[in-house]
Amino acid sequence: MAAGSVLPTYQRYVNGVPVPQGRKTLRLREKYIILLVFLTFGIVCFGAFFLLPDLRDRVTMDEMRKHIQEAGNVIFFPQAELGADGHPLVGAKVLRHGDMIDPHKIVDKAELRKKIDVAWEQQKLNEALGDRLNVKPGEAQDMKDKIQEEKNVILMKKKEEEQLAKQEEIKKQLEVKKEHEGHALPDAAAGGSHDDEENKMRREKVKEMMRHAWSNYEKHAWGANELRPISKRGHTASIFGTLSLGATIVDAIDTLYLMGMNEEFKKARDWIATSFHFEGSTELSVFETNIRFVGGLLASYALSGDPMFKDKAKQIADKLLPAFNTPSGIPQSMVNIKTGSSRNWGWASGGCSILAEFGSLHLEFAYLSSITGEDTYLKKVLKIREVLRQLEKPNGLYPNYLNPRTGKWGQLAVSVGALGDSFYEYLLKQWIMSGKTDTVAKDMYDEAVKGIEDKLIQTSSGGLKYFAEYKSGRLEHKMDHMSCFAGGMFALGAEDSNDKQKYLNLGAEISKTCYQSYDRSPTKLGPEAFRFDSTTEAKATRQNEKYYILRPEVIETHFYMWRFTKDKIYRDRAWEAVQALEKWCRVDGGYSGIRDVYQINPPQDDVQQSFFLAETLKYLYLIFSEDDLLPLNKWVLNTEAHPLPILS
Repeated sequence: MAAGSVLPTYQRYVNGVPVPQGRKTLRLREKYIILLVFLTFGIVCFGAFFLLPDLRDRVTMDEMRKHIQEAGNVIFFPQAELGADGHPLVGAKVLRHGDMIDPHKIVDKAELRKKIDVAWEQQKLNEALGDRLNVKPGEAQDMKDKIQEEKNVILMKKKEEEQLAKQEEIKKQLEVKKEHEGHALPDAAAGGSHDDEENKMRREKVKEMMRHAWSNYEKHAWGANELRPISKRGHTASIFGTLSLGATIVDAIDTLYLMGMNEEFKKARDWIATSFHFEGSTELSVFETNIRFVGGLLASYALSGDPMFKDKAKQIADKLLPAFNTPSGIPQSMVNIKTGSSRNWGWASGGCSILAEFGSLHLEFAYLSSITGEDTYLKKVLKIREVLRQLEKPNGLYPNYLNPRTGKWGQLAVSVGALGDSFYEYLLKQWIMSGKTDTVAKDMYDEAVKGIEDKLIQTSSGGLKYFAEYKSGRLEHKMDHMSCFAGGMFALGAEDSNDKQKYLNLGAEISKTCYQSYDRSPTKLGPEAFRFDSTTEAKATRQNEKYYILRPEVIETHFYMWRFTKDKIYRDRAWEAVQALEKWCRVDGGYSGIRDVYQINPPQDDVQQSFFLAETLKYLYLIFSEDDLLPLNKWVLNTEAHPLPILS
């Protein structure tokens, strides 16, 4: 053995490969790494001890609350079996005791738990308030009481302000009531107090018809302009543009009021207040919008005193004003309510405006100026009147067409029916609504009636008086259904005419002729127009004149003749119309017009016109009611039968 040698070590082998023996010491670099690890750990511990906040109190409070709540649960709230909704099952076993649980005790214990939670939160709030403000618990309670006292003072002041505001509102309502006290109506549901049983039955029947028409509109077409009662859906006509404006609601709401249908009136009123928006890019008829929408809203304001109706009427009238922006001041027929652009009907003579349309704005615009204090509306219609006064009237007649650019007459066609009718009506009613002070309107009416008597009123071979139409120098012996209103107009104007009996008789003659147009048809309903010649009397001869669309004019004249003569024949004629409407126009979904009054079981047009509710049913109801329901010395009806008060 060599000197200095060491004892041999054993060599390990794995799969015949020698494995190096492990080192007994660490390298210097490894020692440094271990030293850095321990040093880092020491720094972290040092920082945690001296720099992190002390959370012992918070942890202690949270743990304390947890332990208390758990103890309370154990003591007061033994756990019961829970249902799928998380609530204890009534009659379920309490897991702790195994007894049946009382559902009333469950409620009591839930209330107790709620009170404990509230008390705990209140205590924490008081402690937090004391810590933040550095005050003692007792002082914190004093501060809380003081804050509550100040809060009570503020609430008291707010309550006083609300009471004052309420008193102001009551005061305003009383002022409105005083303003309208001359417009108060008797019990509308009764319609009078001196009825015989037959008349009472008839009036209630008309009210039932209104309920049938209204409820079906409400069910199938609410918010639409009109109802299709057979197909049971909404309907609109070109006069309403492309918008759903609830025309039936606005047109019929005053009828609901007069009939005492209070729930229906309230629903209609609320819809107008919240859902009626006169907006959108569409063209509307100025005339139809005025008589149906502005007139309907103004009538509702006059009857109820609700200022919402007045505000809505003003908004709509303002949308119509751009149509008056013509060189002559004569408005055009159509207006776009978004852009303000306006135009006349394409079929009107040479782009002319139509007499019945621009001549039937005065009542609504004059009343609107009266109740708003804004004379803009009145000035617009007075300008129309001034233009008409200055024009020469050919043969003492007012032609149906007037050019708004030149201010000259268009085609020389004259009619008391379509295109002319309500112009004459409004001349008389302007004078009446003014309290009979507007003598200019009365003079224009008298002159117009004289021209009609001289040129247009004819007598048939059978003794029936009728209105012919004047066209370019010759007469056409055709009378429109819409001309039938004039019988009532003559009766209304008779009292202050130069010959009262003469005009009452003329009204009676026109009423008789129009009644004959009904009586000579198998359906007992009248055609859109009827003719007089050597072989025909009061009958339609052309297919496009044989339809009936629930029009009111014949019944309107019966109403005025009843009011001024008290001849029962007018009530009986109105009742015949009721029976015919029920037989031929009533359907499951409302009332429909018919396409041929001369057919038994005539085809129906599937349209319930808004004016059926606004005019036809209203006039029928008034005929069978006492005069004080709507006295004609206090009210004047526009051409859509919307009552406006006579101004004092």
